[in-house]
Amino acid sequence: MDVPELLESASLLVPEETATENDITVRDIWDYLAHDEWEIALGLLEELGDGRSIPLAFWEKLAEAAEQLRLERSAAWCHWRCSEIRNGVIRADLKLRPAGAGRRTTPFSGTGVLRPMWDIGHLSPTGERAVSIAALWGESMPILEPGGQATVRLVPLTPSHWTHVRSGQQITMHEDRAVAGIAVVLEVHRPAAMPGE
Repeated sequence: MDVPELLESASLLVPEETATENDITVRDIWDYLAHDEWEIALGLLEELGDGRSIPLAFWEKLAEAAEQLRLERSAAWCHWRCSEIRNGVIRADLKLRPAGAGRRTTPFSGTGVLRPMWDIGHLSPTGERAVSIAALWGESMPILEPGGQATVRLVPLTPSHWTHVRSGQQITMHEDRAVAGIAVVLEVHRPAAMPGE
């Protein structure tokens, strides 16, 4: 499919009553598509996709359109949203340790590249702390600085490890044995049931 077909196809997967914070709906997006304003249409569809009932195919189509348009950050975001649907997502407020207080002394990308370990309360068979891995995306923060604070989205590598995590729970981020940051869970969304499950 080419870009217009992908965007049109994705727009058909959005419930008609869905609107952005600025009251933009799928009908408005069709106007942008009719005038070959593909980047604007893609951005608006990403905003409409913030609803929880949007299917995986929507994000897959947007990711492909973003790749064809060579919009790397949009493509990364759309692939990230696919991962959220497959594996679930935990939103949390994260406070990183200051430079020098932990291993990290430099900023890192907040766009899903880092996959730190998280202490979410599990113990190993020997009674020691057991950690689980989750990728990290900083909401509206492309770069996270040591000592910084941000709302983040975590996609668990193994969703079954995270089933006990609840809103209000404190979890710790690790890049080695030392605590790299402390997060308070804001929301937990379980993986979506995939067709055939």
